[in-house]
Amino acid sequence: MNILTIASRELRSLFLSPLAWSILGVVQFIFAYIFLAQLNTFIQIQPQLANIPNAPGATEFIAAPLFATSAIIFMLVTPLITMRVIAGERANKSLTLLFSAPLSMTDIVLGKFLGVVGFLICMAVMLALMPLSLGFSGSLDYGLFFAAWLGLVLLVASFAAIGVYMSSLTTQPTVAAISTFGILLMLWILDWSSDKVTDPNASGALEYISMLRHFEAMAKGLFSWADFMYFILVSAMFLILSIRRLDADRLQH
Repeated sequence: MNILTIASRELRSLFLSPLAWSILGVVQFIFAYIFLAQLNTFIQIQPQLANIPNAPGATEFIAAPLFATSAIIFMLVTPLITMRVIAGERANKSLTLLFSAPLSMTDIVLGKFLGVVGFLICMAVMLALMPLSLGFSGSLDYGLFFAAWLGLVLLVASFAAIGVYMSSLTTQPTVAAISTFGILLMLWILDWSSDKVTDPNASGALEYISMLRHFEAMAKGLFSWADFMYFILVSAMFLILSIRRLDADRLQH
């Protein structure tokens, strides 16, 4: 119950924040623009697709690329949402009040994490409603659709866990935001420098660590427990690091 109380408090504070509403409005406008651009292109090439056997449908041509592009946008905005989660509490000297409350560090970290993830999932749900509306006038590949959307949600949850951890390391929200974005970008492009043409096994480890590779598979509708567990383990690892960080801070008070 303590976790849910903190989560609802965090979610409520986000919806009361002008910054969060500004991010929500701008991001939804960008999502809508990308969706309409993809839809317009799909309509224009309908005559060519009619002559192609097993031509890609609306899900492959609109929903999947929309989710793939939105992942990059979430990577940009998640640090702005998570930067004040703990760093703001520390800067406002209110973190000591949380330490003195009958709460464990696990309650605090998981509560704040779930609050942030709840806000991000609201954005992801509004995004999903755009291509989902095409189902009223046509057919969608719901297996591909929900696999891609699940991959996006897992990816965003991993972003949030990393953001919470970076926010626990500093008193400056701006530093937390920049650090979070740096780590997310590094994990996104980790295996770009590998040359798989000359040596197919050269990037095995980097490819496994790279968030992009795991998300790409799910964005194509290829659900794998390995990809699913990757995002779960990444989120769990950074949440555990956040708990240990707050434990160390409490011992110093």
